[in-house]
Amino acid sequence: MNLEVRGVNLPLSTAVTEHVERRIDSSLKRFARRVRGVSVRVADVNGPRGGADKRVEVEVDLEGSGPVRVEQRDADIYAAVTRVSHRVKQSVARALSRFQAARTHA
Repeated sequence: MNLEVRGVNLPLSTAVTEHVERRIDSSLKRFARRVRGVSVRVADVNGPRGGADKRVEVEVDLEGSGPVRVEQRDADIYAAVTRVSHRVKQSVARALSRFQAARTHA
């Protein structure tokens, strides 16, 4: 699975990048045959003002059913990554289920 991690207005440490890679890989490994690529963008929305300002966007390019996009915001970057990884797993499962159901009924 091709996984790209980028920071937007936020330099990513090796620890954050590795956390993203571990979480996303773990969440999507059961779908690995159907995943063409994954793009993760981590941004600091509010800068120094604080708040729930860390945004993690994940886009999964699925074979046959198109992209799945999920976003999560949190004050803590690690919490945002953990939450978005769970949500992306559920969203990919739903998308593939709908795709399979559509193929069955066609």
